[in-house]
Formats: sequence, structure tokens, C-alpha cells
Amino acid sequence: MYWLGIDIGTGGSRALLVDRQGVVRAAFTAGHDDMTMERPLWAEQRPENWWDAAQLAIRGVLAQAGVKGDQILGIGLSGQMHGLTLLDSAGAVVRPALIWCDQRSQDQVDWINANVGAQNLLAWTANPVLTGFTLPKLLWVRDHEPANFARIRHLLLPKDYIRFQLTGEFATEVSDASGTSLFDVVGRQWSWPLVEKLGLDKGILPKVCESQEVTGAVSAAAAATGLKAGTPVVGGAGDQAASAVGNGIVETGIASCTLGTSGVVFAHQDSPAYDPQGRVHTFCHAVPGKWHVMGVTQGAGLSLQWFRNQLTPGLSYDELTAEAARSPIGAQGLVWLPYLMGERTPHLDAMARAAWVGLTAKHTRADMIRAVIEGVSYSQMDCLRIIDELGAGIRSVRLSGGGAKSEFWRTMLANIFARPVVTLGTQEGSAFGAALLAMTGTGAFASVAEACRATVKIVDERRPDPLPETATAYGKTYAAYRALYPRLKPIYSALSE
Repeated sequence: MYWLGIDIGTGGSRALLVDRQGVVRAAFTAGHDDMTMERPLWAEQRPENWWDAAQLAIRGVLAQAGVKGDQILGIGLSGQMHGLTLLDSAGAVVRPALIWCDQRSQDQVDWINANVGAQNLLAWTANPVLTGFTLPKLLWVRDHEPANFARIRHLLLPKDYIRFQLTGEFATEVSDASGTSLFDVVGRQWSWPLVEKLGLDKGILPKVCESQEVTGAVSAAAAATGLKAGTPVVGGAGDQAASAVGNGIVETGIASCTLGTSGVVFAHQDSPAYDPQGRVHTFCHAVPGKWHVMGVTQGAGLSLQWFRNQLTPGLSYDELTAEAARSPIGAQGLVWLPYLMGERTPHLDAMARAAWVGLTAKHTRADMIRAVIEGVSYSQMDCLRIIDELGAGIRSVRLSGGGAKSEFWRTMLANIFARPVVTLGTQEGSAFGAALLAMTGTGAFASVAEACRATVKIVDERRPDPLPETATAYGKTYAAYRALYPRLKPIYSALSE
């Protein structure tokens, strides 16, 4: 018997089959259409395309493994967070989803802060409101597309749109709901005082559950995917909480660093604690009664992807990192600021812009690539530094995502973090975590922690270079990196105009 984890990412939907021992038996990815960016900092995707890709991924993984739908005991869902997915009374999509990296809603953020108050927001949701979150996107639709706003009967997050297609249920779970700016993170329920203050219709919000809780069953209509009608579907988790489960981040002292399109540093918390400046997010964990804190770099893997697509089309990421390794630490005085889509941690600035600083005629392409990888790594160090300030006591970091495949990048992060960086037996992250939640919710394990202890295995560890010259070289470049944003911030608004 098997369990299915489905992750609705930015670039594609991935389906993963896991057996009773937690071993990955098959995986299949179906790509999404490119995000639509009609203006700078806008980013949209069609939810219908997510469902098309999810169906392909489900059928593909079942065929690859030679498994029938009646052999699947449970399904877990994961997906990109914050995406505004709006349905009308017939369950039809109202407009393309404004996804996580869409930054158009600064006016709505300012309006919320002015009319609700930053302190009320912290008290009611444990986080400041940001342009990347779901609420200001909803208010942007209200302000700019009133006809579409009037049609809204259901608000869902990306993975929960797939749940609706599979089960007919309108439901979400605590970890993903935490990133909407409409959720009481401490109380693990919708923030009804905030909803009332904003004058929003309570009825558009889905029911909310814990991540391993069964939320519905595969419908007869969804059985066209090859799944059996009646198969239970658990709550699942937002991609970062699901990835953390897949990486075993369910106890204190361990952090994860996930280098995908965005980059996330994530640490478990036994009780909710938040940064009063709001530089990192405090959300509900996918573990009942637990929380997590995370810092986010908007343009992590996106930076290297942009470089490859625009400047070195046809080269693989392995070729790019091999070339970067020929450049010395500090890239001969070249620094990359990875603000291709604005920035969250630590700046909370949708207007921030990416840049190479220090470029000279002497610099090579290898220097430029190394500077990109270092800049993303320094941005992740910014996240870890704030988490350290909150007293998380991080002893080691578990690395996942595309960046984890690079020995060069793993070694660099160990030196910048000044901590061991480990990788695990499976690099599946979110889809694997979703499958473990499905296993827990259907009784294969007694708890999420038990599922992680049984299935998550360390296979590689990189330790910081003991030579003090290495730490000194990275430290100097990191100091230069940190000094640049405050100096450039005054011109970002002018550039955006």
C-alpha cells in the first residue's frame, strides 16, 4: 500500500508515492505555464493550469509505479503559499491567481496599516501585513476590479484549489492559512476581529483544520485521475511547513534552508514567539500545537534561474556552479543583491531592486555567477541571524531544494552559516512532507514526529572550513552586502516610477 504527496509549486505540480516504510517509490512532475508578469512586480498563474498539471502528475506517478488507485491509502497536499485563488458561486475561477511573489499591493498594505493599525495586526495575526500575503491582494481586487470582487464566494490557497477539485470541499489548514494575514496564528483560527474590522464576508473563508486531519475524500468526478473515489485527503501544509516535515524539522535546535525559486530558513517553535519588527514570519507549524518562524528571500533560486535564462541559455546549473567555483571567495569584490521581486526578510520592501555592485572590466562571468550564489546565501544568512536573535539555538541546518544538489553551494553555506549543513536521503521536501502527513492522518504513524523519526535520514554533512581565513573572507563580503541596502534604498522608489 502507498500514500500520495502532491505539491503545487510555482514551476510545476509534483506527485510522489511513498510506501509503508516511508521510502519514495515513484515521482512525477508536470510543468506549469510560465507566470504572467504584465507589469514589473506583478505575477499571476491560472489555477486551472495547476489542476491540469496535478492530474497529469497523479496519472504519471501511478503509471510509473504500476500502482492502481485502490492501493493509495491517503493523500497529502502541499503548495506555494499566499496565492489569491478566487471562485464564484459555481466554483469557477474568477480571475487568475495573484501568486506569492506578486508585489502590486503596497497601497493596500498602507491602507490596512492605517485603518487597522500595525499593533492590532501583530496582536491579531502575530505578523505584519506584507504585499506578498493574501489579504492585500484581495483588497487590490476590491479596489481595482470591483466586478470581479462582487463575484467572489470562496477564497482558497493554491493547494486548496486542488483539494476542491479532488473532493469538492472548501478547506485549508493552519500552516497555509497563517500566511494570509487573516489568521490568528496563536489561536489557530481565522482572525474574526480582523475580518469584521475590514468588512469582509466571513463566508468566503474555508474551514480550517490541522495538517494531518482528514478534510474530505476523493470524489467520483475526480476519480478520472486514476485515484479511487473515497480515498481520504488530509489537510497537508504550505510548501515550507511541508518541506520542514519532510526534512524532520519538528524539534528545536534544527533549522532548514530550502533553496527553491524563493529561499526559506525555517525553525521549529514549541510556543509562538515573534520578531517585534516583523522581519521574519511566525506561523502555525504542520505539527499540532506547534509553531515555526521563517525568513524568506524572494529571489533565491530565481536569481540563478534568471541569470541562466537571460545570459547563459542552454547551460545547466551544474555547469554554472562549476564555473562559479573558479572565482575566489568574494568574487573579486563583486556583490549581488538578489531583490529581483522586492524583498521580505529582513527589509520588508516591495520596491527593492536587484543589482551587481562593484562590477569592473576585470570581472569574469565566473565572478558574476559566484556573486549571485553568494548574494543569495548572504540573504539566507540574514534570515538565520534574526532567528538566532529570537533564541532558537540553531545547532545545524538541513538543506533542501535545487541548491542542495550542489556540493559547491552546500560547502559555501556551511562556511557562511558557521554551522554544519546536512542533506537528507530524500530531497523531495514538500511532496514528501505532504505524504508523511497523509500517513499520519490515516494511522500509519501515531504522530508527525514519529513519522519523521522513522523516515528522515541524514546522508551528507558539510562543516565550516576550520581555516580562519575562510571565515574572514566571507565575513568581509557579508559586511559589504549588508551595508548596500540602506545606501540604495532611497533610490528604489525613484527607479520603480
